[in-house]
Amino acid sequence: MSGRGKGKTAGKKSVSRSAKAGLQFPVGRIARYLKKGKYAERIGAGAPVYLAAVLEYLAAEVLELAGNAARDNKKTRIVPRHIQLAVRNDEELSKLLGNVTIAAGGVLPNIHSVLLPKKTGKKDGASGSVSQEF
Repeated sequence: MSGRGKGKTAGKKSVSRSAKAGLQFPVGRIARYLKKGKYAERIGAGAPVYLAAVLEYLAAEVLELAGNAARDNKKTRIVPRHIQLAVRNDEELSKLLGNVTIAAGGVLPNIHSVLLPKKTGKKDGASGSVSQEF
C-alpha cells in the first residue's frame, strides 16, 4: 500500500467539474482556454467555474428573452432577428452589448414622434360623419 490509495475508488466513474458545479457549460474547456490564452501566468481553480456560471447565466437570459420575442411573432424557431429584438429591448443587455452587431438582426422599429400623424381632440362620441345643422 505504498501511495496507491484505498482501492475503493477504482470502480467509480469520474465526475466532471461542470457536474460538480451544477452547470451545463464546460468548465474544463473554459479552463483550457484561459490557460492557453495567456491571460495570466496562473489561473485559480475557481476562476473557470465562475466564468462558466456567468456565461451560462447570460446565455440563458438571452435565450429566454429571444424565445419570448419568437413567441410574440408566432414562431417556434429563434432566429437572429429575435435575438436582436430581445437584446435591444432589454436595457441592461443593450448596454452590455452596445457595440455588438448581430448578423441578420435588422433594426428596432422606431418612428420619431414628430413624424406620426396628429391626433384630433374630438370626443363627441359619434363615430363617422357628423351632420351639420343650419
